[in-house]
Amino acid sequence: MTPELRYSPAMVLHQTLHGPRGGARSEPARSGAPAFWTAPVRIRTIQPSGASGGTGDDDRSGEGQIGVATKTRAKPKKPSQFKVLMLNDDYTPMEFVVMVLKRFFQMDLEQATRVMLHVHQKGVGVCGIFPYEIAETKVNQVMDFARQNQHPLQCTLEKA
Repeated sequence: MTPELRYSPAMVLHQTLHGPRGGARSEPARSGAPAFWTAPVRIRTIQPSGASGGTGDDDRSGEGQIGVATKTRAKPKKPSQFKVLMLNDDYTPMEFVVMVLKRFFQMDLEQATRVMLHVHQKGVGVCGIFPYEIAETKVNQVMDFARQNQHPLQCTLEKA
């Protein structure tokens, strides 16, 4: 005796929107339904011995139940962050450094001036903290721009 198939609410909704589908086909329906929709899944529940309260003859009682198999997804970890550091030199004009900070790090005049003075006094300063690809791009942009304008300004990155 084959048990009656029951459908989850998601499958009923899918069939309402996209029409009935026969069999366990894995190709998409003609209506454009995605390929990951599949036929109902029979799930057999197994209870520990003695949990049913009977003699053990009814251990197949869960067979034929329909359910949705789900897979838990691991949360993606946040990308590693990197500091973009600007190094002091005796040749690059302060105005150029302020312009670079405004242009490539979207700082306002006051914040750019503060960072520039920190770099001038301490020898190094943090321009920003970004994921690796963005930090690397900003370092390359600053170095290329300084080279184009014939300034020896140095910019590096380090893990935050």
